[in-house]
Amino acid sequence: MKKIFILTGEPSGDKLAAEVIKNLKKKKPNIQYLGVCGSHLKSLGIRSIYDQKDITFIAFTDIILNIFKIQNKINQTVKEVVKFNPDILFTVDSPDFSLRVLNKVKKINKNIKTIHFIAPKVWAWREGRVKKMKKYLDHILLLFNFEKSFFDKENLNNTFVGHPLLDSKNIESKIHIDQIIKQKNIISIFPGSRNSEIKILLPILIGFIKKMNSKMNDYSFVFHSTDKYLNFLKNEILKNNFSNVEVISDDRIKSEILKNSKFAIVKSGTVSLEVCKNNIPSIIIYKMNFINYYLAKFFLKINFINMINIINNKEVIPELIQTECNSEEIYRSVIYFLKKPELIEAQLAQIKSTINDLKSSTSSADQASDVILSYLS
Repeated sequence: MKKIFILTGEPSGDKLAAEVIKNLKKKKPNIQYLGVCGSHLKSLGIRSIYDQKDITFIAFTDIILNIFKIQNKINQTVKEVVKFNPDILFTVDSPDFSLRVLNKVKKINKNIKTIHFIAPKVWAWREGRVKKMKKYLDHILLLFNFEKSFFDKENLNNTFVGHPLLDSKNIESKIHIDQIIKQKNIISIFPGSRNSEIKILLPILIGFIKKMNSKMNDYSFVFHSTDKYLNFLKNEILKNNFSNVEVISDDRIKSEILKNSKFAIVKSGTVSLEVCKNNIPSIIIYKMNFINYYLAKFFLKINFINMINIINNKEVIPELIQTECNSEEIYRSVIYFLKKPELIEAQLAQIKSTINDLKSSTSSADQASDVILSYLS
């Protein structure tokens, strides 16, 4: 029986990997799995050698403070992979952790094929990593077509599979959300999914809502939350006695609300692509502690943080970062767009043109599972 070890370092990678494995199970059911997994992979019956949370670290400072713990987990993972002796080691995202494991495993057992999903952003910083990666990586799966040139240059096998958020999914929702949708002018707010992000951004966003409510009364605001922070956000909203603010966490409701929104305020991240896919005009916000910000500024060689802007090399979607990420600037930006429909039309036209080039011909999971299968034959 063929064997695959799956390594995911954070919940988003776990969700992405689960879609690939679901696809793979349909095509080749008799495969044995083991991994470092989150809830999505575990729901498929895959055993995790330890809790994924043990290796989920967000910022530069988090990594520095936990460096010895991370190194111990790398060594433990390598030991378990070698012991399991899989045909394929399939790693998803978390490159600083995953690639170190891949490197060590390949040195011990060259027969284990190594495949990594979501290329590290070599176009943003440390392009020289590709030369090292080709020594221990058999194949890399890409979200964006423009990334191919970086890996082709070093003759590292790669496949553009497309971004999963842009896959075509026809999911019918039977949830009744008339009470929210009947309030025509909805502004969707995405405050982040991590504690550090929410704590910084929420007071700013509440200040923005207060400013909007003082100037006009025909808008409603919906926070898109994770289950983990649903009650926290609701309690903060209650403290401010808002009558036109909702907090939701159900993915089906989120999708319907987003489709019926007039505008969106989005914490920088992949969720922005989901907003773009739904043809909703938006702005991007982000703020972090000053140490992480200046470290990022020092290392990164890109002018923008949003992928649509990076691809176009211009600010298609306005970015309010650090000092510009405040209630007043968010208010000004939103009002400016809402009063100029021609700007919204231009933004959406540019976005539509861009995301058409980011889509897979089938689905990212289908394409990725085909690559994995090619190494099992």
